[in-house]
Amino acid sequence: MKKKMLKKLGLFILISATAVILGGCGEKPKEIENVSLSLWVSGENEMYTDMINKFKEEYKDEAVFNITISKESEATCKETVLASPERAADLYIFADDQLDGLYSAGTLLEITENTDDIIKECGGKDTGAIKSVMRDNKIYAYPVTAGNGYFLYYNSKYFNKDDIKSLDRIIEIAEKNDKKFYMDFTSGWYVYSFFKGAGLDVNMNDDGTSNSCNWNATDTKYKGVDVAEAMLKIARSKAFISGGDDHLLKGIEDGSVIACVNGTWNSVAIGSAYGDNYAASKLPEYTINGDSVQMCSFAGYKLLGVNKYTKYPQWAMKLARYLTNSENQLIRFETSGETPANADVAASEEVQKAPAVAALAQQSKYGYLQRVAESYWTPTSVFGTIIISGNPDREDMQKLLDDMNDGITAKAH
Repeated sequence: MKKKMLKKLGLFILISATAVILGGCGEKPKEIENVSLSLWVSGENEMYTDMINKFKEEYKDEAVFNITISKESEATCKETVLASPERAADLYIFADDQLDGLYSAGTLLEITENTDDIIKECGGKDTGAIKSVMRDNKIYAYPVTAGNGYFLYYNSKYFNKDDIKSLDRIIEIAEKNDKKFYMDFTSGWYVYSFFKGAGLDVNMNDDGTSNSCNWNATDTKYKGVDVAEAMLKIARSKAFISGGDDHLLKGIEDGSVIACVNGTWNSVAIGSAYGDNYAASKLPEYTINGDSVQMCSFAGYKLLGVNKYTKYPQWAMKLARYLTNSENQLIRFETSGETPANADVAASEEVQKAPAVAALAQQSKYGYLQRVAESYWTPTSVFGTIIISGNPDREDMQKLLDDMNDGITAKAH
């Protein structure tokens, strides 16, 4: 009797287990999606390959990925995308001054995921990083780096921390030591620092092809002529040199340039030449009408956009978010030396140990997004070239400013 009961009990357990198994077979297995994405970057493919491999591993239970990386210059990305938006990469990195063109053409996907986190991580809505990606109160790209700006490099053998606060003092010390201070007056990118510091401005109009500018103002606290005369005084110093980066690097290498205004792209060369005396800071103040005013700068960002025509918008946003998270922003800094757009990462001890990055962070308080139409560049270069030559033809300064302003605000043909 006992054996029969045990057999019946065993049979019941077997039937019950079989029912559970068969019942379970009725459930559909989780679908694994096949996702193909493409990414355009200008360099550091190995770094991005490593990031993408980690991304694939993290989401391997949700999708099978085919993610390709191709080279595309950040400087020309907009033109390449606009030539054929539907054939462009799903994600691409570009300079922030290209966002308006991409946005107006309707080629950027509105970022709808983690937007509050993106804003918070970049320091809030009022930061340059968020302003560079936000249009109509919506986000259209992910801030990647904040390194496209300029500041002061100096050789601490000649300057202390008080000396570098004043451009007059920097030039004075350079003159006494028969050395040089370098700044490129032939580029409107740097000429901007003097006019903006004096409260004069230039901006691209809503048409995207012309500018408004008051650099020739005669009714402001500091007139355009005041700025020009201050620049002329600097240019006439025997310690001042100008020109392209080749002039700078030559002077850095031979030891003649002991202070300069430049960006992070030359930090390795300058750091190597200055050695233990390598230092950097925000731009100094310059003298105008007897007052000291802070020199300003253009500030720029690299952005990661998502193509509106991507077949996988959710995965594209997820990948973009991953590539720009705090961990990968730090990796990017360690690999390329580029300043993180993430505020906490930029403020970290590791990043702040880099003099150029720390200086750029200091200068960011006085940095403004570069928003100028093409007509800005040639007139400012012509003006700056006349200034560094000492205005040899003794042209009327107001006329020089009026001519420059007319060129800057000229309508596109």
